[in-house]
Amino acid sequence: MSLRWDVNRLRREFPALARASNSRQAVYFDGPAGSQVPQRVADAVSRYLLQTNANHGGHFTTSRESDALLEGAQRAVADLLGVRDAGTIAFGANMTTLTFALSRALARTWRAGDEIIVTKLDHDANVTPWMLAARDAGATVRHIGIRAADCTLDLDDFESKVSPRTRLVAVGCASNAVGTINPISSIIERAHGVGAQVFLDAVHYAPHALMDATSWDCDFLACSAYKFFGPHVGVLYGKRKLLEELPAYKVRPAPDDLPGRWMTGTPNHEGIIGTAAAIDYLCDIGRGMGATGDRRQLLKTAFDGIRDYERELGAHLIAGLKRLPQIRIWGITDGERCHERVPTIAITHSRLPAGKLAGQLDRHGIFTWHGNFYALALSVALGLEPEGMLRIGLLHYNTVEEVERLLAVLTELD
Repeated sequence: MSLRWDVNRLRREFPALARASNSRQAVYFDGPAGSQVPQRVADAVSRYLLQTNANHGGHFTTSRESDALLEGAQRAVADLLGVRDAGTIAFGANMTTLTFALSRALARTWRAGDEIIVTKLDHDANVTPWMLAARDAGATVRHIGIRAADCTLDLDDFESKVSPRTRLVAVGCASNAVGTINPISSIIERAHGVGAQVFLDAVHYAPHALMDATSWDCDFLACSAYKFFGPHVGVLYGKRKLLEELPAYKVRPAPDDLPGRWMTGTPNHEGIIGTAAAIDYLCDIGRGMGATGDRRQLLKTAFDGIRDYERELGAHLIAGLKRLPQIRIWGITDGERCHERVPTIAITHSRLPAGKLAGQLDRHGIFTWHGNFYALALSVALGLEPEGMLRIGLLHYNTVEEVERLLAVLTELD
């Protein structure tokens, strides 16, 4: 770990982290459902609403200022996703809403006999939209199974199902339930080899590692800013040719060029500006680690630091959980395979259901999520419905001391 990584300095950027709960400083391990935001994000949202609040395309000062800010935010998101063409970035309410819109358009290009591949590891927002679209088109849905021992995709199963009939492969970059990082480059290469398109759900990957839609060569990618320290805004990327040719569902006066044809209605301007502020925060992490250069280079350095710190923190938590006989960890636990996961750790307790365990932790000021986290097929495959799991989500603002508090409480509960 670089000596330039100063978690306490970074934590001061997040006002929420100073909150007390049940007479103790709150511990936020709920990040997979939505991260906390730096002060600058709230300031950017407020500043936009109070000083530059106007709709798009007006011939007056605040509208021109607003448009300039929004264009800058679009370029910032393009840099975050690793694409040069900012016009291929569209904003929406959230990843789920954008995925439904895209799935509806893609369904118009499918026919009976076509096949769509989804996985049993993914959040349902990357499953049900494609299942419904396939139903409407008369296409067949194939499901990639999992290896329950480590909660990874069964790539042999994928290989047996991908074929020249495959039109789309929808896969997550990282599991929002158990933290598995999927081998997306090889999946994309195989899918493209049979002429299929690939849609990536990068929602859970985005706060932990640097996205690179260009080098991955994915056809589409979606993520949500509220998972990487921004407001509730969804982001959709697609290759220009595809976004231009697909039949977008939009009102008649809306523009037919990019990105307007995919941004139905007036977008969440203040949220988009807040998203740019979150990216600026990440760039400042890179600067603090000594990086120079353009925004992409700053982000690369920042995420290198985030990756290294989170791996240390996640390994510490997993090692501590392994010492507790009442706890079972679902997913990769081998320290030699830390590069195959993000520090999102799902557990079950031998005696306490996940909901009761979350309630017990809350009494100690520790915030965690319980249930299936919308990864319904995974929870069913593991035999964990209806209680699901307890999810401990580490982010770069969490600390060793917070992990130790959690382990101490779990030990006392036995």
